[in-house]
Amino acid sequence: MTQRLLLEVATPESLLLSQEVDEVVAPGSEGDFGVLPGHTHFLSTLRIGELSYRVGDQTNYMSVLWGFAEVTPTKVTILAEIAEKAEDIDVGRAQAAVEQAEKRLQVGGLASDLKEAQISLEKARLRQKIAERAARARAR
Repeated sequence: MTQRLLLEVATPESLLLSQEVDEVVAPGSEGDFGVLPGHTHFLSTLRIGELSYRVGDQTNYMSVLWGFAEVTPTKVTILAEIAEKAEDIDVGRAQAAVEQAEKRLQVGGLASDLKEAQISLEKARLRQKIAERAARARAR
């Protein structure tokens, strides 16, 4: 029997995922990191980015917006401020959010407003990318 990792992804609202997986790739604040069964213990902060996990030949995706990761040889725990499974993201809504954030950046304004608009655009583009990937996978 192949050794696997338990992946748990939680937000303040719920436990989104608890599944045995073969591999995890997470968006660490210092760069993406991959985890296989037997990995050494470590903690990392997370940035806005894509979390992927593989079960057999199938790779699944989630958006993760900040948080922490705890890795042990048998488990990866992701505590995210916000996280969404690819299949839960509406492609049309994600595209509309990208367009709205781009318009906010074009308008300009205070540095704090521009920083907020840039973060909104980054989040919206991530959600759009993950939603489109899931839609393509469903179409196959």
